Amino acid sequence: MLGQHPDTVFLGQAVEAEGTSMSSTLCGVPKEKLVEFPVAEDLQMGVTNGLALDGRIPVPIFPRWNFLLLATNQLVNHLDKLPEYSGYHTKVIIRVGIGSEKPLHPQCQHVGDFTDAFRLMLKNIEVIRLDEPVQIFPSYKKALERSDGKSTILVEWSDYYNEK
Repeated sequence: MLGQHPDTVFLGQAVEAEGTSMSSTLCGVPKEKLVEFPVAEDLQMGVTNGLALDGRIPVPIFPRWNFLLLATNQLVNHLDKLPEYSGYHTKVIIRVGIGSEKPLHPQCQHVGDFTDAFRLMLKNIEVIRLDEPVQIFPSYKKALERSDGKSTILVEWSDYYNEK
């Protein structure tokens, strides 16, 4: 659904090539909408902000919350506050994963779930944790079609790709 929208663009590590559990979710997205990034999360979110200001609907992908922590400056101080200091209302759909623990546990620095902490920090971005498969399509549809001037963070459980 997101891949077919004319204004979406997908950014992140392993979006053009396989490499994370989220890579397989981009199979039907046209290649010209996929922008591969190096491991530079703050830069990735900064480019996301610029694309949003240009009227695009960026979909930055962070396979783990622990990686999105590195982009917190751009997320909290810029994207979230943009409507307050500029009057601009952008639409960004941020995909973030709670790192998988199976079949190999990557240790504590890769499996954090910071959903509640980010809900406390963000005023103009809604954070939705997708705990059940039935939530996925309606939540992405809401994020794409929303007209309230808010961006959305959709939190996915990486282990669920193999379990549910």
